[in-house]
Amino acid sequence: MTGTTDFSHAMGDIETNGANYEYIESYTDEVCNKNGVIKFGSIATPAFFSVVTILSLAGNILVLAILAKYENLKSLTNIFILNLALSDLVFTFGLPFWAASHIWGWTFSLILCKTVTFVFYAGFYSSVLFLTIMTIHRYLAVVHPLSDHGSQRGCYGVTVSLVIWVVSFVAAVPALIFSSVQKNPHEEDNHFYCEYWDPLWKRVGSYQQNIFFLAAFAVIGFCYVRILRTIFKSRSHMRNRTVKLIFSIVAVFFIGWAPYNVVIFLRLLTDYSVAPFNACEISTWLDYGFYVCRLIAFSHCCLNPVFYAFVGIKFRNHLKVILLKLCHRQSTMDTQQIRLPNIYSMGSMY
Repeated sequence: MTGTTDFSHAMGDIETNGANYEYIESYTDEVCNKNGVIKFGSIATPAFFSVVTILSLAGNILVLAILAKYENLKSLTNIFILNLALSDLVFTFGLPFWAASHIWGWTFSLILCKTVTFVFYAGFYSSVLFLTIMTIHRYLAVVHPLSDHGSQRGCYGVTVSLVIWVVSFVAAVPALIFSSVQKNPHEEDNHFYCEYWDPLWKRVGSYQQNIFFLAAFAVIGFCYVRILRTIFKSRSHMRNRTVKLIFSIVAVFFIGWAPYNVVIFLRLLTDYSVAPFNACEISTWLDYGFYVCRLIAFSHCCLNPVFYAFVGIKFRNHLKVILLKLCHRQSTMDTQQIRLPNIYSMGSMY
């Protein structure tokens, strides 16, 4: 870490010296020039995050509206879906700030930097945990349908949800404490960024994300394998549709998060100067991969409403009712707007 620390001291006094920029890796002889990586991120990230933010807000708010208007919120499944939608909205809250920071740098306050980082990671951890607990609940309902797992008790769902939120907030505390506004050594302009100022806790945060993903994927994979085995043994006419749905859920979860976590782990190796990942060219390609994989992973917040809500028959029917009401209201308004000019024109004839 000597090269990076000396370089940051040469840039002048900042709030905390010795910090690593998100796209800087440590080298013994030279500091890599990653202006191309930063330029790529400043174009791709804001555009993609803007689309994901809009889709996530629309999808998850619609899920909350359907739950509040049509569904029984005492149901365990609905409680988890509601919390998953809230979790995705919390996660989405940070995306516009990260998009803006990739264009203009971090132009907000230190308090907002800590708040956005904390809320962002809390949304990330809670989303993964709620996906996992929903999978466990589905596993119990299919594989052990006669067991008493609290499926009819709303207080059970509330308690589990509170525990998940507490665990998520605790896991995000390091991001709140150790994040800060730092200067970007790669740019000549006075651009700042919001990142961990302590390299050690930055690594801890990366390890933590890897552990959460591996644990969640192990549980989800085990549960869905058992669910598939149970479904294949049954003679339900819904078997093909259920198998396709399960395969889609697992595939989207794995494709979305696995490459992102692999790249996070490989980028950690550059901090330890592990060959060949400490080479400038490989490190630069890892940074490009990090951008692309992060965009794919973060889009999961707008896909969750599709797979965990709208694929259900009841949710689809509720959505159709809402759309029909909106179309009927719009057609009524158009009819009234047409009739009003006709009334005025008829009045002008007398």
